[in-house]
Amino acid sequence: MKKGLLATLLFAFSLCCFSQDNSKIIDSLKHIIFNKPSDSIKIKAFSDLCWYYRNVSTDSALNYGDKALQLSKNTMNLSGEAQAYNDIGIIHYGLADYDSAIKSYQKALDIRFKLKDSLGVAALYNKIGLVHQNTFKMDSALFYATKALRVYEDKNRPRYVALIKNNIANIYKGLKQYDKALHLHLDMARVNENNKDFLALTKSYNNIANAYLFLNDTVKSVDFYQKSIDLAETYNYKRELAALYNNYGNVLLGQKQYDKAVDLNTRSLKLREELKDNFGVSSTSLHLAGLYLNLKDLPKAKGYLYSGMRLAESFDGNELKLDAYDKMSSYYAYQLKPDSVIYYKELFKALKDTIFSKQVIKEVAEVQEKYNTAEREKKILSQRADIAEKELDINKKNTQLLGLVLAIILLSSLAYLIYYQQQLKNKRLKKESELKEALVKIETQNRLQEQRLNISRDLHDNIGAQLTFVISSIENLQYGFKIKDYKVTEKLKRISDFTRETIHELRDTIWAMNKNDITLEDLQIRISNFVKKANAYSEKTKFEFRVEEGLKSDIKFSSVTGMSIYRVIQEATNNAFKYAEAKKVSVKINQVSTGILVNIEDDGKGFDTELVIKGNGLNNMRKRAEIIEADFKIESEANKGTRVILAVSL
Repeated sequence: MKKGLLATLLFAFSLCCFSQDNSKIIDSLKHIIFNKPSDSIKIKAFSDLCWYYRNVSTDSALNYGDKALQLSKNTMNLSGEAQAYNDIGIIHYGLADYDSAIKSYQKALDIRFKLKDSLGVAALYNKIGLVHQNTFKMDSALFYATKALRVYEDKNRPRYVALIKNNIANIYKGLKQYDKALHLHLDMARVNENNKDFLALTKSYNNIANAYLFLNDTVKSVDFYQKSIDLAETYNYKRELAALYNNYGNVLLGQKQYDKAVDLNTRSLKLREELKDNFGVSSTSLHLAGLYLNLKDLPKAKGYLYSGMRLAESFDGNELKLDAYDKMSSYYAYQLKPDSVIYYKELFKALKDTIFSKQVIKEVAEVQEKYNTAEREKKILSQRADIAEKELDINKKNTQLLGLVLAIILLSSLAYLIYYQQQLKNKRLKKESELKEALVKIETQNRLQEQRLNISRDLHDNIGAQLTFVISSIENLQYGFKIKDYKVTEKLKRISDFTRETIHELRDTIWAMNKNDITLEDLQIRISNFVKKANAYSEKTKFEFRVEEGLKSDIKFSSVTGMSIYRVIQEATNNAFKYAEAKKVSVKINQVSTGILVNIEDDGKGFDTELVIKGNGLNNMRKRAEIIEADFKIESEANKGTRVILAVSL
């Protein structure tokens, strides 16, 4: 039990300490897995290993992502499965393997929809939009970014609203709507300044600098680049620094400060290679190639050109491929090789035409669909007119002969239709009412579960850590100051033992709070662990736990009922051990017609139930039984042992 508690504490600690070295976090996560924790904790550990390995070893990252995915599928953990697909998609995105990234994101999105996790859905919309942005599909990028923005605005998440608006502004930049992009970036910079969100502010300054550059205001552009670089260097934002060195290097290229431009782009390339950012490596390589073309250093230009172009072709980065083909034609023009110049010029033109053609085809298809819809509606109206005319002729010919019969049929039909429609309306209203009630219940349960999880995390992270600190402090006092006074030593030992017991009690409470319901199997495991611990603690008293054969292990209790049963067993067992001087304590769970029957018996010295003063222990057991509406009874005689009976209805 101690090992399990330490593993859980280490897991929570490892998730919070982002500032420490990744290798230490990775080692601590592997240690958690080595201790064989519960499946849910193991899934979280695998998922975190996937995340922390992404900048160390992509193979290892994908391996742990697959482990998290398989374990989630095997244990029907939909939340873990969605997170695993999300993490795997991020790894593929970093490798610029955009097809694989989209597939993983889409699978995660489908599960998030099933879980009704609106914030998770919004995050995936944003990621899918970024993939489309990197492949220069700006209409799709804007579509997904806007969907993400609506969710974050509805959920009142201002930080994420700011991030999405930054992305939308970058999409406007890709669509060459630079005024719109600048306006959004300036607004977001003010929000980030007020919130003191320095990472977001670094990105905003970079985006503002880019927008001013496209609007030909180089002075303001350089000013914001420098502000952004200062922030990124202060807080060691490597990914942002890589982009900033690259962007500012291009400005220096335009100012013909080639040496400084080469230095910044070289630093950018090194960072992007370290981050395994294939898209960024391709972009910066092509920028360096352009710089060396300007410096007439053709061998270096060729090396960067080919590496940048091949990488762009590997992940189908259309915008980068256009840049590569354009620079290749310039390179071969310097080499006086017209055939190669023509070859790359044609590649450039063909790709540009393809991008344009796809857009035109899409727009034509949309127009054609609108036209087809209009034609179909016209045809339907014409057919309806013909049918109406024919029916009118028939009615005129048969009015005199069948007027009375038709009137009766029409009246009867009308009455039936009115009755039938009313019945349908009543059913629909009833179903809508039931659905609303169900949705309200589900929403209430979700809020309660979220509150329970938040409280349990606070208990675990704050109170648990503080109690552990108390134990450590007492041990330090005992061994550091070499206290010899027996009374002081015993007092410190009692405080330490009490604190340890409190930690175990806290862990039991957190266990119950984290569950909507508790199965009999869960309860059986918990009681078995408690009995094992009691046997290990006491040499004089033997503890025994039995469950009736054939008792269904999937019987479910509410978290309150399950915890109350466990606490009654725990209290009764402790009383037998501490006060009754029992040599044997047995716990039995049997099934009865109305539910289950729990018996806790001991062979201790017993007591007179009429004369004994009911202390906190007996009162606590009675109160717990009253809370869950269970029958509670204590049978005891002096020197004949004690029997505690708890009958719980299902």
